[in-house]
Amino acid sequence: MNKSSKKERFLEVVLKLIHKKGFKATTMRDIAQELNFEVANVYNYIDSKQSLLEEYLFDIQDEFHTAIDHVLASTHTADKKLQQAISSYIQITTKRPYEQALLVNEWRNLKEPRLQEFVERRRGYERKLQAIVEAGVKQGQFRALDIEMATQTILATLRWLYNKCLHSESIVNPIEIEKQLIEFIFVGIIKN
Repeated sequence: MNKSSKKERFLEVVLKLIHKKGFKATTMRDIAQELNFEVANVYNYIDSKQSLLEEYLFDIQDEFHTAIDHVLASTHTADKKLQQAISSYIQITTKRPYEQALLVNEWRNLKEPRLQEFVERRRGYERKLQAIVEAGVKQGQFRALDIEMATQTILATLRWLYNKCLHSESIVNPIEIEKQLIEFIFVGIIKN
């Protein structure tokens, strides 16, 4: 096993452990024990739990921002942009469910100033999605509705998805999930 594979295995085990116990409850000793390491060996892979959390949260957040920025830059109509934004969210989540779980559940464990930076970037993503919803209302594609409430409802509908990916008894098919969730969201937002 090469060094990269060892680190990937290490990080996979740590993500699963954090998901199982929670960030605060997971200690360096727990990590070492889970991997049959001495505690000192854990530091060969990470500087600290906090740096690991920062790295994962900002990395997946970057991926979400890049995806929605591509959607916003497209020439599609608002309804197509919303479909693409939902699709990219689902694709990222199904590919990286443990990181998405961190994003949903553990971001509050960031320390300042990174916490404030994270919150601002999260609001930025929400504003980008909100701009798509607002454009759809203005273009007459979406019903006249409270833009913020619609945006937060869409996000709430998507944020639980990591849980299905991690705890599903069957293999999760992202294309089928995408179809169902887009249908569900669009029933509430599309103008008749």
